[in-house]
This record gives sequence, structure tokens and C-alpha cells, in this order.
Amino acid sequence: MELLPTNPINEIICPVARTAQILSGKWTILIIRDLTTGIKRFNQLERSLQGISPKTLSERLRTLEEEGIIIRTTFAEVPPRVEYELSEKGRDLVGVIESMRSYGTQWLCHCADKEQDK
Repeated sequence: MELLPTNPINEIICPVARTAQILSGKWTILIIRDLTTGIKRFNQLERSLQGISPKTLSERLRTLEEEGIIIRTTFAEVPPRVEYELSEKGRDLVGVIESMRSYGTQWLCHCADKEQDK
């Protein structure tokens, strides 16, 4: 009997687990967050995500492209220009990220304004 290679991410049936699997990589949600404001080039993303290595950013962008969450456009110029933007599937994640922002603001951020309310 021949064993076929499987991708465990495709075996997850629960939609919450599948979404969490896609978004769980370090930096992934922040890349999507940064692309919500429009098309970005690699160096723009690298600057906005202070601390991310170029290798990690490349890997995350490649994974998001494979998942259909971002669109990578390459321009035949010298030097080559590459731009990234959210696909329709990626834009549908904006609500998830906004919910996370709202939750974090309400429950996790200890801002000066919240301290004054106590």
C-alpha cells in the first residue's frame, strides 16, 4: 500500500481551526493588517514590521500567496518591482483583525485613559 503525502492543514475540517492555522504564524496577522491600507512593496512591509527578518517576511508572504490571501504582482523592470495586496479572500479577514483590535483595546491594552477611569 502506497502512502500519499498529506498536508495536515488541509485535513482540518473545523473552520475556526483552519482559520487559526492560517493566521497563527508569527507576523502573519500584522502583514495582513499592514496590507489593509493598500498595496505595499516588500521594503515597506519590512520597515513597518520592525524586527521581522527578510527571510521570515518572504516565507509569510509566500504562504499567504499560496493560501490565496494576498496577490503578488511582479513588474518587469530593472530593478524588479514586486507589490503585494490583499485578495478578496484576504479582505474578508479585515473584520477578524478589527475584532481583535477592538478586543485588545478593551481588555488587553492598559492605556492612560483606562487607568484614569478606575
